[in-house]
Amino acid sequence: VQLVESGGGLVQAGGSLRLSCAASRRTFSSYTMGWFRQAPGKEREFVAGISWNFNTNYADSVKGRFTISRDNTKNTVALQMNSLKPEDSGVYYCATPRFQYTNTYAHWGQGTQVTVSS
Repeated sequence: VQLVESGGGLVQAGGSLRLSCAASRRTFSSYTMGWFRQAPGKEREFVAGISWNFNTNYADSVKGRFTISRDNTKNTVALQMNSLKPEDSGVYYCATPRFQYTNTYAHWGQGTQVTVSS
């Protein structure tokens, strides 16, 4: 499966960005999709996920500011990021499990850089 992210960039604190991920998967609607991020010198961390039945979950650090959504007609997942903070900076990765109807992430995109200036 191929995952291609887009939408990263440089934004001032308090601003917004929208990330998008296109997946090359025939049965996209049967797979959980998620976003992770990695800041320099830190481990990759979970940001948000949306299951095949549209259940969503978020890291505590982004709750109320980020919204994940999916469009099964276009095989895409988006991450709307509002009220951005400098600590949100990092490379953001789209991810998906190997198997349908599971939540163990196994495939990753190449990542897109998000930089939030103070």
